[in-house]
Amino acid sequence: MALLEIAVFNIQSALMAAAAGADRLELCDSPADGGTTASYGTLKLIREKINIPVFPIIRPHGGDFCYTDEEYSVIKKDLLLCKELGFEGAVVGILKKDGSINMAQTKALVEMAYPMEITFHRAFDRARAPLEALEDIICCGCSRILTSGQVPNAFDGKELIKTLITQAADRIIIMPGSGVRSNNIQALAAFTGATELHSSARKSSKGSMEFIQGGMKESIENIVVDEHEIQLMKKEIETNLG
Repeated sequence: MALLEIAVFNIQSALMAAAAGADRLELCDSPADGGTTASYGTLKLIREKINIPVFPIIRPHGGDFCYTDEEYSVIKKDLLLCKELGFEGAVVGILKKDGSINMAQTKALVEMAYPMEITFHRAFDRARAPLEALEDIICCGCSRILTSGQVPNAFDGKELIKTLITQAADRIIIMPGSGVRSNNIQALAAFTGATELHSSARKSSKGSMEFIQGGMKESIENIVVDEHEIQLMKKEIETNLG
């Protein structure tokens, strides 16, 4: 049976996704930044309330994937905190300025995290040479790579994803993500051979505020998961990808 991972950006979405049938969660903060490290309070409460595997992203800021020595120290401390809290895995991604994988830092994180699994996130989609980057990440000991095939939408990147899965030859899991929904998950998995798939299944939701200050123009909608969409993806998996 193919596995469905759901990216969640708050405690409410984590609870909703788990109840809707997600097999694993990627826990993030700051959806506008593509995901950053969640707060201690969020990490602690989710670990207490969620029984399925949860992989927090360890990313100190949005933007690119090169980090200063101080930022790398933050990554290490956050990773050790997640290990102490008992998470099954974590999600990281570090590049060098030339677009190659920062193997020394990545390998050190994998060793530090053991026995937690490490997913190399979509920093991979910014890497200079994807097939070379694949081999470097395998050498670092990561368990999987989350990728959209170096384009914004994973279905559009399916040719590269298929190539990566073929080259990986079961040495690492290649997990397509970005734009994965119930209307394309079966076709994407069938074309690429992917056995794990990733989706945010996100939607905007009105906040609970009843009073709206008319002078403020910024949206205060919340980002939550679409439980129905998760259920539809699970149905596609159970029906067509079992």
